[in-house]
Amino acid sequence: MKTIAIDFETANEQRGSACSVGLAWIEDGRVVRVEERLIRPRDMRFSSFNVAIHGIRPEHVENAGEFPEVMDEFADEFRGATMIAHNASFDFSVWRACLDLYRQSYPDLSYLCSVKMAQRVWPHLGSHRLNILAGHLGLTFRHHNAAEDAAICAEASIAMATALQVAHVRDVPPMIGMQAGRLFVGGYDACRCRKA
Repeated sequence: MKTIAIDFETANEQRGSACSVGLAWIEDGRVVRVEERLIRPRDMRFSSFNVAIHGIRPEHVENAGEFPEVMDEFADEFRGATMIAHNASFDFSVWRACLDLYRQSYPDLSYLCSVKMAQRVWPHLGSHRLNILAGHLGLTFRHHNAAEDAAICAEASIAMATALQVAHVRDVPPMIGMQAGRLFVGGYDACRCRKA
């Protein structure tokens, strides 16, 4: 059972404009691998707002692969994996929008939202943004770099599993009343928590 944190950055306000993906693999309670790939969006339209957030410009991605080529590199690893994203509703809507844009079918996997997890595990924190969680855990990182965001998402998820005294991140949902989201051929189910 693979557990992989994922983070996307987008070129503009369109969810199908992924320009970077970061991935962090969790094994035996630690991050064992972190990868980042630049992605050339189909229409190459970058908004100044998005560039100001992540610093990725058209010239950075002109030689990168488009979404299918980039994500196909990891297709075998995604199959059957538990994925995690910080604000999963955003990252998984980007993934779906890009797959829809290229008329590709959805992979079969489940996913968790580390924001929703943090709200349940550390309710005393005033905010559950990634930089706040990093500070809470004494970690530093370059926010809005997809690889570093994925790595911090993974580290925070490991810390939440530890706080709940469970062996794996994928054991967190039943402890906090969370139903994992799912992608599957033909659709998806959103990640959600029962009302507290």
